[in-house]
Formats: sequence, structure tokens, C-alpha cells
Amino acid sequence: MPEGSKALCQSGGVTELDVTAELGRLRGTIDNIDAALVHLLAERFKCTQQVGALKARSGLPAADKSREERQITRLRSLATGAGLDPVFAEKFLNFIIAEVILHHERIAEAH
Repeated sequence: MPEGSKALCQSGGVTELDVTAELGRLRGTIDNIDAALVHLLAERFKCTQQVGALKARSGLPAADKSREERQITRLRSLATGAGLDPVFAEKFLNFIIAEVILHHERIAEAH
């Protein structure tokens, strides 16, 4: 239970106003995290676009299975250390990798 929620429960009675205020605070934090995630993903894709262009100029394939496997292993470990379900983390990274490969294939076709 979040610390603020403990305080609400310990105060004797939780009013609808208390719950509404706490929900608003928590949702505001979630909104800020979501915005940060979007900006981080945008930065990540700017970098992967550069990788795709370099691969296309060099005649390298869009996908790199050994790199993908290393990244998945690394991300699963990071997720475990952060208290995040590593299966979820792997699914998330696989989704991103699939999108990156699609971008790399489009870049290669344009060259």
C-alpha cells in the first residue's frame, strides 16, 4: 500500500474526498511517468533510425538475432532487479524490437 494510503487508513476514516485526492495524486504521477516513457521511446527510436541507416549503407541485415538475445537477457535481469515481471519486460522489448526491425527494413528498401 502506498505510504499516503496508509496515512489515510490510519486517520480513522477515509472520506470520499480523501480517496479522490489520493487517486488524483497517484494518477498525476502515472501521467508524468507515461510522458517520460514516450519521450524515452522517441529518443530510443531516433538512435535506432541511425542504426538502421548505417546498416543499410553497410549492407547489413535489419535484424541481429544475437544482439536481440543479449538485450532480452539483459532486460530480464534489469527487470528482476527492479521488481518488474521479467516476462512482461521481455514482451515489451520484443514489441519494440519488432518495430525497430520494421523501421530498418523500410530504411533498407529506401536505399
